[in-house]
Amino acid sequence: MKGYVQIYTGCGKGKTTASIGLAIRASGSKQRTYIGQFMKGQKYGELFALKNNPYIDVEQFGIAKCIRKEEVTSEYIEKTKKALEQCKGKIINGNYDIVILDEIIVAIWFGLVTEKDVLEIIDNKPENLELVLTGRYASQTLIDKADLVSEMKCIKHYYDTGVSARKGIEN
Repeated sequence: MKGYVQIYTGCGKGKTTASIGLAIRASGSKQRTYIGQFMKGQKYGELFALKNNPYIDVEQFGIAKCIRKEEVTSEYIEKTKKALEQCKGKIINGNYDIVILDEIIVAIWFGLVTEKDVLEIIDNKPENLELVLTGRYASQTLIDKADLVSEMKCIKHYYDTGVSARKGIEN
């Protein structure tokens, strides 16, 4: 089966949720998924939900708090570059049907990895591997390279009224 490149982007809620839904659906067909979460080090609910699924492996490469672009350190850049190299190994080792690079597009925007590095991954992915990239701010270059692009658009969000992330809903 041919694998495609999917992107879930936009400023609306649901990019990670959509990619995890794909992983769960694939696990129902005994397809293996690897999820590398960039920018995330907190213990989100999906980690617990997926922990016992034998077809889904998840690793986090972020730190334990949300950061702003101006807070990026050289250590964080180095850590993220090593994480991307680790993910490349998961992509080429043949053990997975799907690889999800969650928030990799934001990692590009933050300057933690280069777009060139991600484009190289797309260009060299195995023919049968489904590759999913998530995160806000997908460039036109990434959009042009992908086979499927879905944009999550925020129409209204209770966060704007001061509601914080809720357990089980946003984290």
